[in-house]
Amino acid sequence: MRLLVVEDEADLAQAVCDHLRAAGHAVDLATGVDHALAAIATTEYDLVLLDLGLPDGDGLDVLRWLRGNHKNVPVLIVTARDRITERIAGLDAGADDYLVKPYDLDEMLARIQAILRRADQDRDPERKFGPLLILPASQTVLRDGTAVPLTRKQWTILERLSRRPDIIVAKADLEDAIYSFGEEVESNTIEAHISRLRSKLGRDAIETLRGFGYRMRRP
Repeated sequence: MRLLVVEDEADLAQAVCDHLRAAGHAVDLATGVDHALAAIATTEYDLVLLDLGLPDGDGLDVLRWLRGNHKNVPVLIVTARDRITERIAGLDAGADDYLVKPYDLDEMLARIQAILRRADQDRDPERKFGPLLILPASQTVLRDGTAVPLTRKQWTILERLSRRPDIIVAKADLEDAIYSFGEEVESNTIEAHISRLRSKLGRDAIETLRGFGYRMRRP
């Protein structure tokens, strides 16, 4: 999953990003409101981890912009504002959860995973592609009833493709899903992941349209 961390405290931001990357997520960092809005406008994120006290404005402005522009990306607020009225204001503005600083990094990760599971369950509880049954909430794929083990990156690619059945997903979009800004990407990385997925799911599970991208077709 690709996550955006919006946090201006350098040491905390580094610790959070390192913890999320160790859990297998691709992570980008924004240190202010303008930076966050620019990132969100150009990149599809699975979740935003949002501080409120930012140097160029209030993080709630980012949240209101997201919801005002009908962007349903899940948001976990992380902030030192701990009054009940402030928590209510954040949740009323459209946050999915609210975590008060200082917080434990493992609790943060657990809350993120819970939000992502709920989002997947709300979006599409299961996806059927011939012999494949994809269960986003549990990050499970069954082939003819048998569980297929996938790496984190393989799952992320499969989730992005199956989320948009019959739609061509560009190679660049898949790279965006699994790599952070500035992370070096080998030219054939996606092709290698697709090849390994086909070996596990069946050669016809994912279709290549040369020059355009990849797609999964519903029978």
